[in-house]
Amino acid sequence: MRGAVAVIVAAGQGSRLASSVPKPFLELAGVSLVVRAVRAMSACPGIEATVVVLAQDQMGGPWERALRAEPSVFAVVPGGSTRMRSVLAGVTAAEAEVVLVHDAARPFVAPALVAAVLDAARRHGAAVPAVPVSDTVKADDGSGFVASTVDRAPLRLAQTPQGARREVLLEALDRAVREGFEATDDAQAIERAGYAVALVPGDPGNVKITSPEDWERAIRRAEGDREPDLRVGHGFDVHRFGGNGPLVLGGTVFEGEAGLRGHSDADVVLHAAMDAVLGAAGLPDIGHHFPSDDEAYAGADSRRLAAEVAARLAAGGWAVTNLDLTVVAERPRIGPRIEAMRGVVAACFGLDPARVGVKATTHEGLGALGRGEGIACHAVALVRAARAGR
Repeated sequence: MRGAVAVIVAAGQGSRLASSVPKPFLELAGVSLVVRAVRAMSACPGIEATVVVLAQDQMGGPWERALRAEPSVFAVVPGGSTRMRSVLAGVTAAEAEVVLVHDAARPFVAPALVAAVLDAARRHGAAVPAVPVSDTVKADDGSGFVASTVDRAPLRLAQTPQGARREVLLEALDRAVREGFEATDDAQAIERAGYAVALVPGDPGNVKITSPEDWERAIRRAEGDREPDLRVGHGFDVHRFGGNGPLVLGGTVFEGEAGLRGHSDADVVLHAAMDAVLGAAGLPDIGHHFPSDDEAYAGADSRRLAAEVAARLAAGGWAVTNLDLTVVAERPRIGPRIEAMRGVVAACFGLDPARVGVKATTHEGLGALGRGEGIACHAVALVRAARAGR
């Protein structure tokens, strides 16, 4: 017999969320509530295995198979017509000295809380985590007026997991079911059977998802807890002087300066920036997207091409976070136009200009760039996954 087993109750439908998917299988950042609960409970070193209770019509399908693939799950059992019957089915399957019962609708339970409940259940026979009532409590007289103000000092709001020695929990649940008593939680059934239940300090973060508002908050929390998917890309472009058009750098025209030679407008800054963001997202370079032998791009405005690249990244689930650009040129002087260039580049990629860096340096007279035969640009881009579950 195992020392301690967690029973995850996931037999409810969650009708208040108005979803076609049963509440336990709604996904937060790509992971269902019930799987999150299973993983959270099993993260406590004292929990040796988990049992999951599903609704009868969910047995034998993909959800049951997904749960059985979780390493800690040793049994998935059908629930009953009431919560008490579902819990009883799970506890019956959980052959252990101590059983902790937890709602799948509480996916953020901390291992430390699980450990505290487990320890108290072992020492006292049964335990429930609870948090103090922080607001003033009023009793309704039944007609829409206050009957009295209730002393909130002794009041507590119960959470799960709730734990007990298995024989105590089986006796209490079996009695409740036989007598047709539907307890609001497992601790109430244990209390009714005549056993003392120890209080364990609960965790305000161990929230239960019930309403659409709860669900929206859970989504934001799950997204915040998830490690961001960040990718770095490097781009480089170089063009020689000798073009027929004006000099364009970072979408900014440098009047009176010799232009660069290229199939489009030869904007080395935007070309390097595009290659950097495409590389970060694992996409082919600009030559693949805008071939130099395609007349459709002859003399093309690189601002338009950059905006198209940004749109393709967005379609693939990526967003540009920032760009850092270094222009290598003996001439012209870039400094006076840097702010204008930052603004244009930022607009192309949907960024705040504060997220675009533009710097200039020379080649110290070395090589073709040092002789002033052309201009080059290095670009470094940071992109992030913009879609949940990537």
